[in-house]
Amino acid sequence: MGNPENPQGQDRDDAGVLLAPRQKVKRPTLYNVVLHNDDYTTQELVVEVLRLFFHKTDAEAQTIMLNVHNKGRGIAGTYSKDLAESKVAQVTDYARTHGAPLKLTAEPAH
Repeated sequence: MGNPENPQGQDRDDAGVLLAPRQKVKRPTLYNVVLHNDDYTTQELVVEVLRLFFHKTDAEAQTIMLNVHNKGRGIAGTYSKDLAESKVAQVTDYARTHGAPLKLTAEPAH
């Protein structure tokens, strides 16, 4: 049986003000910026881009660089799709201006 003061079953705040129904907001998909190993990009350049573009500490940059070197890939950071794609473009341009073929991709985070 319905509430006679609130026949539509709508919510009210503490002051009795009718509230709009809450809508669930879907969080945007996040993307990992992934660095891929190659035989030409120096480890120093990888550490440099991790510090400059992803604001990693020396220790964090070294750990990620070693993952790239030893495992073939490493995650530099996780961002919204637009920001991840922007980071990929910025770092790719930077690497090219330094003569390196560093490959980065933006991949959906799981």
